[in-house]
Amino acid sequence: MKFVVKFVLIAAILSLARYDVLAAEQHVIVVVGAEGTPEYGQMFNQWADQWEAAATAGGAAFEIIGRGDSNDSLQQLQQKVAAAIQTPSSEPFWLILIGHGTFDGRTPRFNLRGPDLSAETAAEMLAVAQRPVAVINCSSCSAPFINALSAPNRIVMTGTKDGNEIQFTRFGGFLAEAIGKLDADIDRDGQTSLLEGWLFASRRTEEFYKSDGRLATEHSLLDDSGDSKGTRAELFEGVRIKDTVKDKDTLDGKLSRRWHLVRSQAERSLTPEQRGERDRLEEDLEKLRERKSDLPEADYLLELEKILIPLARLYEDTDTPNNK
Repeated sequence: MKFVVKFVLIAAILSLARYDVLAAEQHVIVVVGAEGTPEYGQMFNQWADQWEAAATAGGAAFEIIGRGDSNDSLQQLQQKVAAAIQTPSSEPFWLILIGHGTFDGRTPRFNLRGPDLSAETAAEMLAVAQRPVAVINCSSCSAPFINALSAPNRIVMTGTKDGNEIQFTRFGGFLAEAIGKLDADIDRDGQTSLLEGWLFASRRTEEFYKSDGRLATEHSLLDDSGDSKGTRAELFEGVRIKDTVKDKDTLDGKLSRRWHLVRSQAERSLTPEQRGERDRLEEDLEKLRERKSDLPEADYLLELEKILIPLARLYEDTDTPNNK
């Protein structure tokens, strides 16, 4: 009896230790939905493999759901997500939905083998999250997921601009291609942010339809401000909203610009605390740039100095022997 109790205690400790490790790193769950035809199945599996390669390169925990003939994908998803998000962490959790979707005018769904994942169920599943979350729904009819899932400190990305874009979406393939490579590194900082990956995939999608002489049937949206509205890629120039866009400070992109699945060496040298301080300073810098035309030059330079000096010191600290 004592042996059994001891075994159970050891198993519990190891289980807790495992989730502590997972919480200390980024965590990616890819869901491969019902393919409909073998052609789509092959495509979806290829995209999932690209996400796995990126997660491995980024040192992230990786899990995949939906391969094989099992019809309990929804139950598996709920269990795995619950285990991944309930331990407090500053490291992001990524949920990638690859497949087809439907929308009946009221309820958007991501098609699984067995019961589908509705936007409402996804919102309930993520409500207890104790870490930053990104949900990337690459399916058709996916835009209404933004209304259900939008929240502070959360990124929601969809393959369509509304629930009526019902055709197969290619956006997911271009995003899977971009996220682990530097082809989409617009600002040339040695890493591809989620924002950059989204912009790359959105533009590649647009180019596909133009080169094929077809009317585009998909338009991706990004929501990372928690306002449930979503932003289109054509509003961006580089990684920033175009100056000609009204109320650009209310639009999306600020959070996803700081998410990198495969981090550069400089980024990896930062602790989570340093990364948080860096993000705060860079956000202050963005706000100051927007006010530049309203400030006397001397005042602007003084405010700029207050931000750039701590930022420089932060990176200088990462170059000390203890951080190499």
